[in-house]
Amino acid sequence: MDIPLHTIAVVGLGTMGTGIAEVLARGGREVIGIDVSPEAAGRAVAALEASTARAVQRDRLTGQERLDVLARFRTFSDLQAAADADLVIEVVPESYETKQQVFRALDTIVRPTAVLATGTNALSVTRLAADTSHPERVLGLHFFNPAPAMKLVEVVSSVLTAPTAVDAVTVLARELGKEPVAVGDRPGFVADGLLFGYLNQAAAMYEAKYASREDIDAAMRLGCGLPMGPLALLDLIGIDTARTVLEAMYTASRDRLHAPAPILKQLGNAGLTGRKSGRGFYTYDAPGSSDVVRDALTPLDGVQAATARPVASVGVAGSGTMASGIAEVFAKAGYDVVLAARSPEKADTAKARIAKSLARSVDKGRMTAAARDETLARITPAGSLDAFADVDLAVEAVAEDLEVKQQLFGTLDKVCKQGAVLATTTSSLPVIACARATSRPQDVIGMHFFNPAPAMKLVEVVRTVLTADDVHATVREVCTAVRKHPVDCGDRAGFIVNALLFPYLNNAVKMVQEHYATLDDIDAAMKLGGGYPMGPFELLDVVGLDVSLAIERVLHREFRDPGLAPAPLLEHLVAAGCLGRKTGRGFREYARR
Repeated sequence: MDIPLHTIAVVGLGTMGTGIAEVLARGGREVIGIDVSPEAAGRAVAALEASTARAVQRDRLTGQERLDVLARFRTFSDLQAAADADLVIEVVPESYETKQQVFRALDTIVRPTAVLATGTNALSVTRLAADTSHPERVLGLHFFNPAPAMKLVEVVSSVLTAPTAVDAVTVLARELGKEPVAVGDRPGFVADGLLFGYLNQAAAMYEAKYASREDIDAAMRLGCGLPMGPLALLDLIGIDTARTVLEAMYTASRDRLHAPAPILKQLGNAGLTGRKSGRGFYTYDAPGSSDVVRDALTPLDGVQAATARPVASVGVAGSGTMASGIAEVFAKAGYDVVLAARSPEKADTAKARIAKSLARSVDKGRMTAAARDETLARITPAGSLDAFADVDLAVEAVAEDLEVKQQLFGTLDKVCKQGAVLATTTSSLPVIACARATSRPQDVIGMHFFNPAPAMKLVEVVRTVLTADDVHATVREVCTAVRKHPVDCGDRAGFIVNALLFPYLNNAVKMVQEHYATLDDIDAAMKLGGGYPMGPFELLDVVGLDVSLAIERVLHREFRDPGLAPAPLLEHLVAAGCLGRKTGRGFREYARR
């Protein structure tokens, strides 16, 4: 039986409630806005007037359509106004007591056929439903902020929810131009369930003084293509809100990764709740402003503790995609590059790969043919590391195998001149182990480029406890010269990006393993609700399941946290040879090329 949802009440006209009301009114529904605060109701009306006026200016609405939208939105201060609603969506503060009061009152007001939805992203829908006289009509309808722009809506069923109610709100979401994803009732659902664990780990990383707030945020934006860094996002969400969500998640999971980082409590108790208060992890121009201003923690531009060593020539060891990409980056920036492989043939093949890459840049108008020829002329292929005798910086980009890298660094120690900086591009192995393979560990540093190196802007600069200050200054200066963004981090598993990215990917695998949600729904939720360029399973298949498993094992060994143990489903797929796109099958199947 279809349940038509023409008249919809929205209880709570804060930012989210106002956004939902706008979506509904512009979607042709009669909207009853309810808030005990006349000021909140007035702000909701003003917000709708302003947004629809902008839509007219941008030719997205006609003047008459705007008037029709405004006429469909009425505000009231009493819940009795919801008596004729087909659907009521509550968006009041994240408190069981507050939400239960609303649902108990609605029980006595709305028609028996009306659907009741909670906008919670952290509290139990089942618990709220069980406290009503008609639990079968209660479900979760989780919009994302800002509701008019974000496409995702999570439709949350409890064990008590009637399928007809779910069907009705799913149809409504599609008619409003949203992408509904069906999920079960557990804290955080899909998107926030994955997102908040990642945000919590970023907060803990900052609290441990492992990296600065600016470097953590830049690493995740530039290394993963995210629209915002995690600490800036926590400030936007509200640190108090994030802590509430994490507390609910931890209560349900008992996973230490969900236990709120102490800094969230400290900031919240101090009233530093993010943008809304004017200060959180960052300081803002005013409460509610998005403009970050300098404070005592803001780094001074261009200030370095040591003088960099001069670098005119660079040696790149390796012949694979990463080595070729790094050599291309240095040559384009004007450095003389020696590209050394295990044989002259492999080195020539690597240079040919660079030539093809540069040719594509010429075809796309990104560089001239003359610039291409000059860049290629700077690259000298070599079949032995002996060619590194005069380089100022040696960068290894060979297989991610510690024994192989240690042997290579032993060789670099013998062939490179004194004062040369020796860098490893490892993404998961200890830099200090490479350094100790030489007689000059103070000259060794991590320089983790991201793939594809010519396109990705991030370089993680990894200091060991033995790295000299001028070596660190040299690599940062070189990164700037090749137009990369350096971020500083210490020598521990995962550095910044992988230490935050792979637990998130592992948790996504656990969701599928537990039959909580499908691959497609999880990927859609993170792209539409979290702004991720790829869903977790798309990314896992691209990275390679074997590579992902290896990184997760390294993280688990390093931090000894049970929550970081690789999901058994990932281990099983790797054991079966399902490694992702490169084998034609991973979490999904791919056509063979």
